[in-house]
Amino acid sequence: MSEEYAGGPVAALRRIAFLMERAREDSRRIQAFRSAAAVVLPLPAEEVRERAEAGTLTELAGIGPSTAAVITDAVRGILPERLARLEAEHSGPLASGGRELRSLLRGDLHSHSDWSDGGSPLEEMAMTAMELGHDYLVLTDHSPRLTVANGLSAARLARQLEVVDAVNIHLDGGFTLLKGIEVDILEDGELDQTEEMLARLDVRVASVHSKLRMDPAQMTRRMLGAVRNPFTNVLGHCTGRLVTGNRGKRPSSEFDAQAVFEACAEHGTAVEINSRPERRDPPTKLLELARDLGCLFSIDSDAHAPGQLDMVDYGCDRAEAAGIDPDRIVNTWPRERLLAWANPARSDSR
Repeated sequence: MSEEYAGGPVAALRRIAFLMERAREDSRRIQAFRSAAAVVLPLPAEEVRERAEAGTLTELAGIGPSTAAVITDAVRGILPERLARLEAEHSGPLASGGRELRSLLRGDLHSHSDWSDGGSPLEEMAMTAMELGHDYLVLTDHSPRLTVANGLSAARLARQLEVVDAVNIHLDGGFTLLKGIEVDILEDGELDQTEEMLARLDVRVASVHSKLRMDPAQMTRRMLGAVRNPFTNVLGHCTGRLVTGNRGKRPSSEFDAQAVFEACAEHGTAVEINSRPERRDPPTKLLELARDLGCLFSIDSDAHAPGQLDMVDYGCDRAEAAGIDPDRIVNTWPRERLLAWANPARSDSR
């Protein structure tokens, strides 16, 4: 006997995509379910039901046999088989530890949308963050020098900020999509965006994405320049390493970690605990060094798809194992405290 399902076809398609993203399955297969949800969403419920019963859903562009089967089951009030299997295989915590810390997180400071190299609209990222119980999500699409990731020029970033404002008008439940950027740290330590645009943002994550194998002394100067920049709030994936995944492995950048983390502690720049399992950045020894030097931290998903927002489970597990005080993790803070820390000049001027 089939299990009953009351969520509707769009919810079923979105949940399937979410669970597939969470499990890091093939992005092209995932996109089929998100595309089908986008096709069905504006249609009258009666039309969807009639097409399901008549077997004509696949006549709609963007709906294939697999997604049609999910829609048909959902409109009949039956739990789709694919959804049931994914729930059994991939729901539940992603990590064995860190549950108490995970419950304390108020938001996520590092996420990407299809404005740069993410796979989903910023609205979908915001909706998923709300569903995960976040109070805020910082949208941090890439900066212009990272052309391979479709980085945002100042003009495109300005347009995105207008969209974020519009989205926030329609959101409820106390959630806010915050304005941010993952800004490249250039070779001379400068940030890859105009000061005018950086000043308009709520939170800024600064990361190295190029010439990761440069001379250690030069890399140290480069990172120190960014950490000391008053616009930098978070030092993203500090070593740039890859330990697994479809992009292969990549060794850590070499730099004077003590000098960089001392500067982070001095300037109130948070060290990111990047939760992507292919990064696990910083490595444990550097995480413990930053802890011992008094740094702040940010546990971030670095999500490029909605389901990846749940990857903060991994970062919480690592932070808890390292014994980091939750109050030193800036995204356990309420939004007002977070924004006051990230923008002290604005706070002082009130």
